[in-house]
Amino acid sequence: MRLAFMGTPEFAVPALRALHAADHDIVAVYSQPPRRAGRGKKLTPSPIQEVAKELGLTVRVPVSLKNEEAQADFAALDLDAAVVAAYGLILPQTILDAPKMGCLNIHGSLLPRWRGAAPVQRAILAGDDKTGITIMQMEAGLDTGPMLLKSRTEIGTKTAGELTDELALIGADLMTQYLASPADYRAEIQDDTTACYADKITKHEARLNFEQPATALLQHIRAFNPMPGAFFEYDGDRYRIHTAQINAANGKAGTVLSDDLIIACGDGAIKPDIIQKAGKPKMTLEDFLNGAKIPIGTLLQ
Repeated sequence: MRLAFMGTPEFAVPALRALHAADHDIVAVYSQPPRRAGRGKKLTPSPIQEVAKELGLTVRVPVSLKNEEAQADFAALDLDAAVVAAYGLILPQTILDAPKMGCLNIHGSLLPRWRGAAPVQRAILAGDDKTGITIMQMEAGLDTGPMLLKSRTEIGTKTAGELTDELALIGADLMTQYLASPADYRAEIQDDTTACYADKITKHEARLNFEQPATALLQHIRAFNPMPGAFFEYDGDRYRIHTAQINAANGKAGTVLSDDLIIACGDGAIKPDIIQKAGKPKMTLEDFLNGAKIPIGTLLQ
């Protein structure tokens, strides 16, 4: 098929590679413009822009698709379909309508559950046991379009990073499968009454609330791994907990209960496995304790 691919982060990379390997004619790749990143604030292309360049594909990085020139340029591509995966820009109706088959989205949840920007993190935070990928026909509403194909996976103890990587591969396979024979699949209308929304993750949400049960805090830690990182503060410094385990100890919520940093929660306790002080590299708890101590009885915030 004659396609445009629209994506920005690593999540979209497997789909672009899979569609290219399947010999689709990818006439344009759309990605968000390079952003300033790193200590030097150097303009850095998105992962999709880098891969498109590697594959020899034409890349477009418009700031917006709302202007007439950008929409005319898109329509002139004469597409069979546009494949969208975490692109990050709003697609106006003229863009949605331009390809013969419209715009097809790889969405990281089992719609209509978790429409919106952060479906992977919200599924983990909510304690869902399953999530998956939905291939959907895009329309003007936020992830409200007809569903074309789904695949499920267990969440288990996966972090958001691990789950995102897994879903990216599933999404690549599903989209390739769908485009190989679209007539084999029947669109299913979403039940809006069961929909819920995955609001964008904010940094302040990553703060650990030790009043919660230990099980909820473990979900919180997994949901914010790798970014922005679940954290607490002590003595003016921020500490991220990247992985942890539940401990049977009990005490006042937020209190350090032992020399090996068992921290009391609203119910039970947690013990970090991998921890990171702000400005320092990640390290095992053992290595951390060799160079730093948080005294027993300290109340963490």
